[in-house]
Amino acid sequence: MLKSGENLSYYKIISSIGAGGMGEVYKAHDSRLDREVAIKVLPSDLSKDDDRLRRFEQEAKATSALNHPNILTVFDIGEHDGSPFIVAELLEGEELRQRLDEGSIPLRKVTEYAQQIVSGLSAAHEKGIVHRDLKPENLFITKDERVKILDFGLAKLRETDSNIHGSEDATRRAMTDPGVVMGTVGYMSPEQVRGSSTDHRSDIFSFGLILYEMITGRRAFQEESLAETMSAIVKEEPPEMTESNPNISPSLERIVRRCLEKKPERRFHSAHDLGFALESLSAPTSSSGSNMTAAVSAIGPETERSPWLMRILGAATYCR
Repeated sequence: MLKSGENLSYYKIISSIGAGGMGEVYKAHDSRLDREVAIKVLPSDLSKDDDRLRRFEQEAKATSALNHPNILTVFDIGEHDGSPFIVAELLEGEELRQRLDEGSIPLRKVTEYAQQIVSGLSAAHEKGIVHRDLKPENLFITKDERVKILDFGLAKLRETDSNIHGSEDATRRAMTDPGVVMGTVGYMSPEQVRGSSTDHRSDIFSFGLILYEMITGRRAFQEESLAETMSAIVKEEPPEMTESNPNISPSLERIVRRCLEKKPERRFHSAHDLGFALESLSAPTSSSGSNMTAAVSAIGPETERSPWLMRILGAATYCR
């Protein structure tokens, strides 16, 4: 535990911000650039744990490879007295978890936050980075209402290929070793629960769980035990969102349900496609039905294999 006034390379510790499984976080002053920053430090005793050290290094590599307004910016990495550390921008605001502890979020804000999260995810996925632990605790809302994705400690990188984005090969590309369960139980995808191979579509499922919770104020899957929760993620459907929030539009419900498809191939093919569907919610409604055309395009041909999607789409069409 570092104390106020201690120096960590070029950084003077101001105060402790918090601690978690992946290290301790401090507010510090950068003497070179005369600015306040956040520093995450992996204590020297924990750095001897190969798995923790690997995850810490993975977070540093993953986050430093990204430069996007909806992803935490990393300024520097280093080591001091055997303790590796990451230097990042200092955020002021609160975690999405704190907002959700107060209940559901107004639908206008839900759409705004969702678009920002997906924009950040899309940037990460385009760099070949899958988060694999997306949850409200890893989403931070700043005082100016900007959403930042945090903690890429479980992220997986692959070598990017200029021709791979948007291709079927990219969709099938495995991002983690089979048989290893990683993530936070309540926000895992079915393939994570099974310990199967995962790719960017696993993040889309986790995003769907967060979107569901923002809309309803309750988790999609939360049973009495971890084992029961994991089983529900794999085998069951979450309660209807209209039970908790009757004001949800059929279009938004359709987006959530598609994110939560059990089979990865039936989810949105990419975060970019998901972002397009979310943007269509905010577009002005026209008498020509262009918004519905955009939504149909986003759903894709696999709709034929999903009866509930057809029912929702039909209801949305006839309500116009």
